[in-house]
Amino acid sequence: MTTPQSSPTADQVVAAPTYLADIRFFFRPQDVEHMAAKGIDLGTYDGVKTSALSIYAQTAPPNPQMPPDTAGHWSAERSQTFKNWIVNGYPLGTATPPAPAPPAAQPPARLRKEVTALSDPEFQLLTTAFTGMMARDPSAPDSYFALAGQHGLPRRWCLHHEDRFNPWHRQYLLDFEDALRSVPGCAQVTLPYWDISTALPERLQHPPFDRYVLPADPGAAATPHPVTGFFPYTTQRYPLATIAQNLKDFGVLDDITTSLKQSLWGSFNVSGYQDFSIQAHDGGHGSIGPTMGNQDVSSFDPVFWFFHCNIDRLWLSWQTRVHGTTLTGFRTTLGTDTDWLTTPFNALPPFSRTADQTIETEVSYDRLDLVSPAEGALENLSGSIDAARTFAFRSSDPVSVRVKGIDRLNIPGSFVVSLLADGEPVAKRYFFQPDDPRRCATCVKHGIVNIDFRMTQDQLLDRTLSVRIDVPGHAGIGTAFPLAQAGNPTVNARLLVQEA
Repeated sequence: MTTPQSSPTADQVVAAPTYLADIRFFFRPQDVEHMAAKGIDLGTYDGVKTSALSIYAQTAPPNPQMPPDTAGHWSAERSQTFKNWIVNGYPLGTATPPAPAPPAAQPPARLRKEVTALSDPEFQLLTTAFTGMMARDPSAPDSYFALAGQHGLPRRWCLHHEDRFNPWHRQYLLDFEDALRSVPGCAQVTLPYWDISTALPERLQHPPFDRYVLPADPGAAATPHPVTGFFPYTTQRYPLATIAQNLKDFGVLDDITTSLKQSLWGSFNVSGYQDFSIQAHDGGHGSIGPTMGNQDVSSFDPVFWFFHCNIDRLWLSWQTRVHGTTLTGFRTTLGTDTDWLTTPFNALPPFSRTADQTIETEVSYDRLDLVSPAEGALENLSGSIDAARTFAFRSSDPVSVRVKGIDRLNIPGSFVVSLLADGEPVAKRYFFQPDDPRRCATCVKHGIVNIDFRMTQDQLLDRTLSVRIDVPGHAGIGTAFPLAQAGNPTVNARLLVQEA
């Protein structure tokens, strides 16, 4: 895959360079590591901007002081480009997708395919592996019951709605895949993915993939308080037509498309890939069924693994788009918050691997959702911009509507936030959480959340707007949830702008 140091403009003078398109590629991994030991951050936009004048002075030919090795010395063209970046006001810019990578010389260690692309023998092997795992004693650590129980009940390890969300699930899939491979005769099996832009495949509608009957009570061992209501229990899904309609109503495919266009990783509840990726994930869970829509038991539904395999495929697609498949390259897409990639904040319990160790993955997919350089740069839209920079917005640019400050801890389970215009829903988003979020450590840590909508201007202009929160799992008491009990959230609407 393309590395961050392979920018085609590295040794050409660029009159109007930006950080994301040009400058970040000037620093090798060894440069970043060497200067980090001296307290200088060459791996992020803020770090390079802060030290830009010193960097220019230390690297300028003909007598550069840095990098210390001759092979790393900057050319006059690169130095001039860096100077232009300083003079122009340190523009952040947008990411430019890399050229397509040549075919790998060696077959990948783990190639995951779309589930309908599996040959009959490959699908039979997958069936054997799932059947074998499900037949294991529930107390065995490599049983289906035990591994599914790490996500929700009884272990509740999963990290949702924060930076480690994608890394945690990437490692979770690897551990589950290893357990599948431990079934006799299944050493080469890999998890396939379900591309949710297509209908739920026929193959996943039959045993052992259509449902799972829990062999034990997952709530009995939950700590610090046992949970009732999930035993006996058989996983449930909605009819195919309902799943398709839910995916549309919850804007799942729209959020996926938006996430893949982002230049920056961003953060949940703020902006960037992370925010829209997690929203798409939540909406996907809520679309598929009452089991998948409940964090306590979602991972017991076999479709969970194929759904999350696709989430990981999309993340790798985005990493490839923004030159972020190495740790050095990935860090260049972050802002100031990089702590979650360093000890001790990088932990992914109960796994031994850490968040930073998941950025470079041995997994590959038969298809990534990529764009070519000819299709242009990605976007970096925001609601505000430094006054020192020029900016632009167009009538075609979307409006960001944020329902801000929702106290999720007061809401009993997953919920739906609807944006209404003249009393009719124009957009919905699903928020995924356990029935009792106050007993979830991660939920408590991130108890106040926002929901983001990107709307066209004509959907909103000259219309009366309002917000509604519903809790589908509590129809017996009425699904509408009082906004006053949800923290009295506010609504922010902004026309998005970008650097001109």
